[in-house]
Amino acid sequence: MKAGGDPLQAALKALPHGPEFRFLDRLLSLVPGKSGVGEYRVREGDFFLRGHLPGEPMLPGVLLVEAAAQLAGVVAQNDPDVPPLPRLKLAALRAVKFMGTARPGETVRLEACITARLGSLVQAIASAFVAGVRIMTAELVLSGTPPPGSTLSAGSATGETIDSPPAKC
Repeated sequence: MKAGGDPLQAALKALPHGPEFRFLDRLLSLVPGKSGVGEYRVREGDFFLRGHLPGEPMLPGVLLVEAAAQLAGVVAQNDPDVPPLPRLKLAALRAVKFMGTARPGETVRLEACITARLGSLVQAIASAFVAGVRIMTAELVLSGTPPPGSTLSAGSATGETIDSPPAKC
């Protein structure tokens, strides 16, 4: 990351999401193209809590995965060796496990690590924690559109396969 300015704001510009669908409040660390750690605070007034679950609000698991995917996107889009992929989005999930939940007032700590790239595909592993307790793990695949004039495509090999088990960070 370049010195000066807010690294979170600079990194979030690489994401296609508008503020109302951003589940990453703060970036705690970023190793561009490799790994990152971020936070999301579950707010009492978050619209999705009204119906999930009445009387016992909790962050929906699908949004927990989305938060992890957004962090993985920030990590991938800031890779100094690979140009950003336009329209990067979540394309596949594997081995998603929920071991807990996040409730209003709690802060979710997210960790994501890029484990492989194959053309316009990015593979990552991610975890989420509340108060130091792991509540979710997932293997994610993100897909983007190769930049114009790029030689990247979903089938262009980089020496790694996207279907192989992910390496650990």
